[in-house]
Amino acid sequence: MGTIIYKSEDRGHADHGWLKANHSFSFAGYYDPHKIHFGVLRVLNDDTVAAGMGFGMHPHDNMEIITIPFFGTLAHKDNMGNSGTIGFGEIQVMSAGSGITHSEFNHSRDEEVSLFQIWLFPNKKNVTPRYDQISYDKEKLHNEWQQIISPNPTDAGSWIHQDAWFHLGKFEAGATTEYIIRKKGNGIYLMVIEGEISIDEHILSHRDAIGITNTDSIHIHVKKPSFLLIMDIPMQIES
Repeated sequence: MGTIIYKSEDRGHADHGWLKANHSFSFAGYYDPHKIHFGVLRVLNDDTVAAGMGFGMHPHDNMEIITIPFFGTLAHKDNMGNSGTIGFGEIQVMSAGSGITHSEFNHSRDEEVSLFQIWLFPNKKNVTPRYDQISYDKEKLHNEWQQIISPNPTDAGSWIHQDAWFHLGKFEAGATTEYIIRKKGNGIYLMVIEGEISIDEHILSHRDAIGITNTDSIHIHVKKPSFLLIMDIPMQIES
């Protein structure tokens, strides 16, 4: 089993006043030649956006974009006619494909919004752009994994153009849990949203992450109550 540890304090940081961002991989003004991507995972931004502020209309193409809010409410609008809001317990997915333009703003005038924005390289280029928004049952996160992303439109959660599976779970201190990789050759990128865990004698806490390759499963020991995100993703980028 191969492992790469990504400590929270080693991420790139940007403070734009209205936006406080932590970059797990090179992004915008942050560049680290050792942190360009992990397999098809290109971006994992941990963003906090001030009340009433946000990202104006801007374009993307050929990227699968997943937004996971943890606090507050985000307002979305795009050139396909989609508009609405998402908050904790919801997931937003955009397949940028041949091209999409969108904006994302903090819907509140009083409180911040906290979220992960995740980009994956797709396994098909120039697909028809699409938007999806789903809710998941927060109660079902207790001591088990809940799937929020897969490659299959008929599976639980939303779907993307990539052989990737995302799961969230909240686990009590003292719990142990196993995750079995869905596709041979995929790797695991696990982010500790909150709490503290150990994997193969590595201790990970708040916003630490680990990349794991060359294994069929992982075992997690929960040291403190923990909220976890697992991304089960291909390690090879389609040309």
